[in-house]
Amino acid sequence: MSDDGQHGITLIAFVGSVFSPYYAWARKRGRANPENHCALNVAIYSKGQRRWAMTERGQRHCARSATQFSIGPSQLSWEGDCLSIDINEICVPLPHRVQGRIRLWPQQLFAYSTPLDAQGLHRWGPLAPSSRIEVDLKSPGLKWQGHAYLDSNEGDEPVEQGFHTWDWSRARMRDGSTVVFYDMQAPGTEDRVLSLRFTPKGTVEPIATPPVQRLPKTAWRIDRRMRSTQAVRVHEQLEDTPFYQRAVLQSTLLGQRVTSFHETLNVPRLVSPVVQAMLPWRMPRRA
Repeated sequence: MSDDGQHGITLIAFVGSVFSPYYAWARKRGRANPENHCALNVAIYSKGQRRWAMTERGQRHCARSATQFSIGPSQLSWEGDCLSIDINEICVPLPHRVQGRIRLWPQQLFAYSTPLDAQGLHRWGPLAPSSRIEVDLKSPGLKWQGHAYLDSNEGDEPVEQGFHTWDWSRARMRDGSTVVFYDMQAPGTEDRVLSLRFTPKGTVEPIATPPVQRLPKTAWRIDRRMRSTQAVRVHEQLEDTPFYQRAVLQSTLLGQRVTSFHETLNVPRLVSPVVQAMLPWRMPRRA
């Protein structure tokens, strides 16, 4: 998010995309190689300049090393203490181009990873929960600086085998620390919640989990909730799909009024045949 709060961007680099219908169909055929289902998802949230791109690439279009990940014409690379992302993607269904460079400087790196499920088959960890970002895009023409968050998820089984629904959020606190909630729910089971504060000194501190605050359902009728000591307000709806939503919220954490990025994933909706048939319209594939 930009320092002035007027711009936002989300990037997700996938190896074995959890949202890919092509990967799901390959698994059913017994020929699922995650390296053959890579993608760079780019979502731009600027007034009058919203764009969304996610083209899946086959293995022959991708390459990975310790410092670089190429996905078709786009790539991510570590250059000293900076993560550079060179983007060259096409949006669908309207073919707008997203092209330019993003640079991210971690203010503190974390070697932290924790299981998300009881079996330890799904793991999550912020690499740099507090970072500086510089956005320099030629298309659309956008140039800004701000604060950012960098994390990583990995799993040893498809997402639908480990989860039903989750709400995730991250908020930047006044002292530069980042508070993250991973709130996982499934029918007939107790909620599994991670409530963590990542400090500028590199420590990870569990915090008391605030009570549940219900949010209005999305236009696609997705139930969602947020952990907060007081009522939560939806400041801006960024994404609203049949199985996933992303929003900017105003909430209260640790006695502070904060702005949070918030996401909800409904896994049964994601894997439903109707949604799987719809996804190729938003996620084309280049084999």
